[in-house]
Amino acid sequence: MSTAIAVVSKLILSGLPIAQIVVGALYHNECPMQHFIPIYLEVMGAYGLLALALSFLPFVNDLTPYSIAFGSVNLLFFLCWFTTGNYWIYSIYEPNYNKTVSIDTYCDKTLYLFAFWTTNVTYVQLVLFVCCCCFCARHLPSVMTSPS
Repeated sequence: MSTAIAVVSKLILSGLPIAQIVVGALYHNECPMQHFIPIYLEVMGAYGLLALALSFLPFVNDLTPYSIAFGSVNLLFFLCWFTTGNYWIYSIYEPNYNKTVSIDTYCDKTLYLFAFWTTNVTYVQLVLFVCCCCFCARHLPSVMTSPS
């Protein structure tokens, strides 16, 4: 039963990366003001799907030197790409959404706001993850050592 739950939850989690790929591809040339934003979305979406697919492999969950090195490289790539994408997105806040005013300083509203809000959602997820880790680190040892 737990395997089925893991598969279903990973399928649900794949929705955002798929949406990132689709939005990035549909609006690939629609942000001359910062033409890397659609590329950022496409790569983040592909990375998210790849990370979800790799999580099914048994070596990813083992604490071997190979899996630790793999996880470290994976995390390093994510942090570098996410930081770069933050710069591309937030450096042009808030862009001109009107294509008729100036084609060079234009960025499609759907593309930009999708990238902006998915980046913000990633920050919210990161904060929730850190809070959960802190809570578990503080309360889980006392639960595990208490007599039954």
